[in-house]
Amino acid sequence: MEKTFEELLAQWGKIGRYKNVAEPFHCDVNCKLFMGHLGNHLLNAADFHSSDRGFGMRYLNAVNKTWVLSRLVIEMEDMPRRYEEFYVETWVESAMRFFTNRNFKVEASDGKVLGYGRSIWALIDTESRQPTNLLDIKEGTIVNWAESGRTCPIAKPGRVKMSKEAPCVATHKASYCDVDVNGHVNSIKYIEHVLDQFPLDFYKDKMLTRFEIAYVAESYYGDMLRFYMEQTGENEYEVRITKEIPEGETECCRSMLRFK
Repeated sequence: MEKTFEELLAQWGKIGRYKNVAEPFHCDVNCKLFMGHLGNHLLNAADFHSSDRGFGMRYLNAVNKTWVLSRLVIEMEDMPRRYEEFYVETWVESAMRFFTNRNFKVEASDGKVLGYGRSIWALIDTESRQPTNLLDIKEGTIVNWAESGRTCPIAKPGRVKMSKEAPCVATHKASYCDVDVNGHVNSIKYIEHVLDQFPLDFYKDKMLTRFEIAYVAESYYGDMLRFYMEQTGENEYEVRITKEIPEGETECCRSMLRFK
């Protein structure tokens, strides 16, 4: 028998907390966790949290629905170092008809706050790939999980506005390792490809402190991706990814990176 909201709340609470370790082969030349792997830990936490509370991917796939990440911002003061344990906390900030806002907190094992994240998710139909009303799922009980009393101190995602003169700096053909269980290029793979546009020595001198990405359209295996980049400040860059289509190209996502 399926548990009621009250029973699940008593069992799990509104905030999920998950223990992780910075595995050595998931760390960069500075022995710090790659931003892409940190993003994976955040998305895993989101999946664990939603699954335990009855609106995760396993349940949604059974009714031809799935979560799609629309926006993600990660802001870090420091990154976990290799072999270090750290925790990811996550909670739903708010839920509306077509979008839900989910926040994250990254904390070292000694209690030091390393950073925060914000994300926006949409619920779509797996057959039509169109947005669907998430309040139709389990009579809209997802709104009961919103934790309005928990704050996330980082700024919400902004709008990335790139000039038309931004040059194309690279291309990449979407391949096997880019595509996930949903059949499209994985959200984190876009992040990794964006980070690859900077040389190795760049990361020896600078730390990525804020990363924003807005997902616009899906891309699939075999799509030719184009990367446009421009510097918008002393330590700030914007990268746009498009895919080739018969009519020319269409935008897949836009991102902003801030370093120190």
